[in-house]
Amino acid sequence: MAKKTIKDVDLKDKKVLVRVDFNVPLKDGVITNDNRIVAALPTIKYVIENGGKAILFSHLGRVKTEEDKAGKSLKPVAERLGELLGKPVTFVPETRGTELETAVNNMKDGDVLVFENTRFEDIDGKKESGNDAELGKYWASLGDVFVNDAFGTAHRAHASNVGIASTGIPTVAGFLMEKEIKFVGEAVTAPKRPFVAILGGAKVSDKIGVIENLISKADKILIGGGMTYTFYKAKGMNIGNSLVEEDKVALAKELIEKAGDKLILPIDSITAAEFSNDVPTEEHTGDVPDGQMGLDIGPETIALFAQALEGAKTVVWNGPMGVFEMSNFAKGTIGVCEAIANLADATTIIGGGDSAAAAIQLGFADKFTHISTGGGASLELLEGKELPGLAAINDK
Repeated sequence: MAKKTIKDVDLKDKKVLVRVDFNVPLKDGVITNDNRIVAALPTIKYVIENGGKAILFSHLGRVKTEEDKAGKSLKPVAERLGELLGKPVTFVPETRGTELETAVNNMKDGDVLVFENTRFEDIDGKKESGNDAELGKYWASLGDVFVNDAFGTAHRAHASNVGIASTGIPTVAGFLMEKEIKFVGEAVTAPKRPFVAILGGAKVSDKIGVIENLISKADKILIGGGMTYTFYKAKGMNIGNSLVEEDKVALAKELIEKAGDKLILPIDSITAAEFSNDVPTEEHTGDVPDGQMGLDIGPETIALFAQALEGAKTVVWNGPMGVFEMSNFAKGTIGVCEAIANLADATTIIGGGDSAAAAIQLGFADKFTHISTGGGASLELLEGKELPGLAAINDK
């Protein structure tokens, strides 16, 4: 997947359009986590240090009505970016029009401008998320070069990624996008072996494509989280009141047969009578008794998974092992985090979403080789799908 990167183009005196992923959590107009802004800094700094004018844009949340605009402006993001860069950042509260065009034309080399939430274009028909050709052409007309650094949206064909690229403007990957292609893409296409995949989360349906794709690629696939109990049911085990996707039981049975020894399921569970941190917990090996629900993997499984990880050279982890937001059911996720973090000489990748949130929250972030910024995009890459946002970047 050799794509052109920002280092393959001359940026001096150029208006550089940069699609970033500034879809940050906001509460009462205040950013509660600026990780995504920080992740975009290397690309932005490279543009301005190499004499380009950085024109940044992103979506923020879902916007379908005028009411949805409240609390979805990129203005606080532009302000935080200015603080992180230590220089003024111009914010234009428009997605198109004279005010935006004038601001862009008045930029000097090294200047940074952020324009308004691209999803504001979805209010009058889905122009952004529907990849409206006219909108893509308009945004492309604002710049000389297009840098796509928003891996989190790479699995969607929107006007702000595929639409701009399809106009013929030189389109390259930013540093964050390049890193995602390298780590997540290569984990599936050219992993160092042994290659172990750990898949958790609530639903089998979210991970079917990943499991099917990895059966032929991974040396071991460890299953945890709520989807464990759909596999348990497929094996004829008792699952009590645990989460189950009845319509996926037959498929889980097929996956067990197809994967054979590669697929490693939990052997014990931490259970409770209710989905709550305030009720007594129990530990059960094998079947979950009636009246109980499995909410985390147990200590025997943590030891089993740690043993399965020994000597691994590539590890991809996507999805927590239990309800890690509740302290009584976080031990499985912590245990897996620790086992991966302590591996010597291994490439360790977290595929975004809840597992990334768990690793960061539990203080393991810097113990991993790479934490993906795109949950859905990294899942689709692990499924072996072609991502439209990636496909639209010029090949080397």
